[in-house]
Amino acid sequence: MVTGCKPTLPKYNYAAEPDPRNAEWILGVGDQITINVWENPGLTTEATIRPDGNITMPLVGDLRAVGETPSSLKAMIRGRLTDFVKLGSGSEITVAVRGANSYRFTIVGEVTRPGVVQLGYYVTVVEALAMAGGFTRFASKNEMKLLRRDPKSGKSRTIPIAYDFLADGSHPEMNLVMMTGDTLFVP
Repeated sequence: MVTGCKPTLPKYNYAAEPDPRNAEWILGVGDQITINVWENPGLTTEATIRPDGNITMPLVGDLRAVGETPSSLKAMIRGRLTDFVKLGSGSEITVAVRGANSYRFTIVGEVTRPGVVQLGYYVTVVEALAMAGGFTRFASKNEMKLLRRDPKSGKSRTIPIAYDFLADGSHPEMNLVMMTGDTLFVP
C-alpha cells in the first residue's frame, strides 16, 4: 500500500512578498488613462500606455508612464506643465485609470489550460490555478515555482509553492497574490 507523505515545508519568507491589493495601481503597458487639467480643456487627454512605456500629452510631449502610479504621474505632469502654463493654486490635475489592462501573468506546465492570463483584478496562486483548470494527473503540485522579477532591480527570484499546504489551510501565507509579469510553473 502506498501512502502519501506530507511534503517538506519550503524555507521562504512569504510575508516579505508584496500584496498589490493594498497599494496604489502601478501603471503598465496597455493601461488606459484620462488626464484632466482643470480649466484647461485643451490639455485634457485620454491615452493608452504604449509598448514603449510612454504616453503623449499636448504641450508636454512624451512622458514615461510605465512603473508610475496615478499620483506620481500627476506630480510629473504638474512639473512639466509649469514650463508652459501658469497653474494657479486651484488648478487641479487628475489622472484616472479608465482601463487596467496591464495585469497579466503566465501559468505553464502541468495544468489543464496553460497560458497567459490577463485580468482587470488581482488573483492569488490558488485562484490562478483554478482559472487554468487545475492540475493534470502528471503534476508535481508540491514542487511548483513562482518566478517573479523585481521591477526595480530586474533580478528574478524563485518562490517555492507546495500545494498541499494551501489545500489543507495550514499555510495561507503561501497563497501569494500574482503580480504582473509572474510565471507560475507547475512541473
